[in-house]
Amino acid sequence: MNLEELKQLRENKFKAYKEKKRKYYLKNKIKKRKIFDYEDEFNGDFDAKIKEIVKAQKGHIDSRRQIIIEKINTYRDRKKEYYEENKNKRLEYDKKYREEKKEKLKQYRREYYQKNKEKILAKQRERRKSNKEKNNAWKWK
Repeated sequence: MNLEELKQLRENKFKAYKEKKRKYYLKNKIKKRKIFDYEDEFNGDFDAKIKEIVKAQKGHIDSRRQIIIEKINTYRDRKKEYYEENKNKRLEYDKKYREEKKEKLKQYRREYYQKNKEKILAKQRERRKSNKEKNNAWKWK
């Protein structure tokens, strides 16, 4: 097989794959577009059926209302207890974390300054010089 035949074979397989994928997509799209006729399903009394469903759902929620409120309150209490129990641990962790960050930042600044020492010093000299000139110009006016 030469290179042209391989390219042609690859192209044909890719086209077949794309066509198969397209057919699958279209088949699933048709399945999803199934249209329901609710009038037949609810025997023509659609509004009454919807009201009945809403009433049943509201009844279910009302019957569980007290249980839901209790769960929320117990969760809130557990969270508060956990917070109080682990307050000192969390504060220690935060303090240690800040110290580590401070040390890392100091180390980074030290390395940065060493690496760019000449640039930084040149900028500082330039600033001092310009500030000095500004101050001198202001004094003489």
